[in-house]
Amino acid sequence: MKIHTITKSFCFAALTGIIIALSVTGCSDDKEKKQTTPVKTVFNPFDHSKDVPVTNVEKHKFEDAFAAQCVDRELKNSVNKDVDKERFTKPCQCIANYMVKDLTDEEAEKFLSEHENPRSLQIKYDAAVYHCTQAKTVDKGFKTFNAPKPKEEKGLFSKFF
Repeated sequence: MKIHTITKSFCFAALTGIIIALSVTGCSDDKEKKQTTPVKTVFNPFDHSKDVPVTNVEKHKFEDAFAAQCVDRELKNSVNKDVDKERFTKPCQCIANYMVKDLTDEEAEKFLSEHENPRSLQIKYDAAVYHCTQAKTVDKGFKTFNAPKPKEEKGLFSKFF
């Protein structure tokens, strides 16, 4: 008889569980809930799609100012300033021209109006210095090493092959 009561209590518990499960799922809405809080976008420092474009006038001002600052910095410890000024003008102009290609509006504003050098400008400066002052490759017409030609054998079999 004891087995009979366990089956009754098991059926009663199962029936109660089914009723609770159906009543909970019956209370849900079929309508989609609208989000009341706006979704926050994650800050991506490498995304420059929303940057304000730099005008050509600002680029030209930056290029002139940066080249002048570069020449002044190089002439600070120079002994013969007239000769060195001519020597440093071309690489400094190359560096400034290379930096203008990737210039952002914020960098130009900080350099021109606030007279600051942000870290991004320092990184671009290092890349520009490497690009403009690296050693030039040897011309294709000039050979630095000539290998000796192998000697021709004049034997009996070399005539046939």
